[in-house]
Amino acid sequence: MKSTDVIAALKQRANPARVESLEHFFKTEKGGYGEGDQFLSVMVPDSRHIAKQFNTLPINEVEKLLTSPLHEARLTALFILIHQYEKGSSAQKEQVFRCYLNNLGAVNNWDLVDASASKIIGAHLLDKEFDLLRELARSENLWRRRIAMVATHAFIRQRKFDAPLEIAETLLFDSHDLIHKAVGWMLREIGHRDEQVLRDFLDRWASTMPRTALRYAIERFEPAVRKQYLAMKSRES
Repeated sequence: MKSTDVIAALKQRANPARVESLEHFFKTEKGGYGEGDQFLSVMVPDSRHIAKQFNTLPINEVEKLLTSPLHEARLTALFILIHQYEKGSSAQKEQVFRCYLNNLGAVNNWDLVDASASKIIGAHLLDKEFDLLRELARSENLWRRRIAMVATHAFIRQRKFDAPLEIAETLLFDSHDLIHKAVGWMLREIGHRDEQVLRDFLDRWASTMPRTALRYAIERFEPAVRKQYLAMKSRES
């Protein structure tokens, strides 16, 4: 199995007619957050199917996919890494984790982050110190900061809220809307498991946190409760 085989399989599923709309959606224009990214326009289920076919691809060939300029090649590589991490031995998990860290530059759009960060970075750090997440949250790179936040979903699923709350607080006043959305999303996931933990956080921060993050965080609340927190924000504004 070679990385070139994966790319050939992806090209067979490509839909050139949709490339322009995808480039617009993922902001590939000059100055956009996805500037320069290239698309084949392969549907995500097709990428997952191809990843399943190549789930034993050697790690060095997976790394070649991660260096591809093609968005779908990098996404498929991440699906392969997730499978190898979830099914691997302790040594294999460590190898996949190191591969991911060594290729963070390839995880450079929100869908790539959201598909992989919690399933590799978050899963690997569950029973360890999370200094790496603290470091990523302080990065100047947008995607590393989003990785730090989204990776905490693994903690949230285990009802371990210390790391998610700390990273959320670190990123709460980030300058980028994509971080506001990630913070609000993870806060909402906390509230889905323990509403009081989320309420305690919002009672402290709702009046000053970015409105986008607040709206995401309160999505599952009853209308009256959402109105209460939005009113706190309005008074501050």
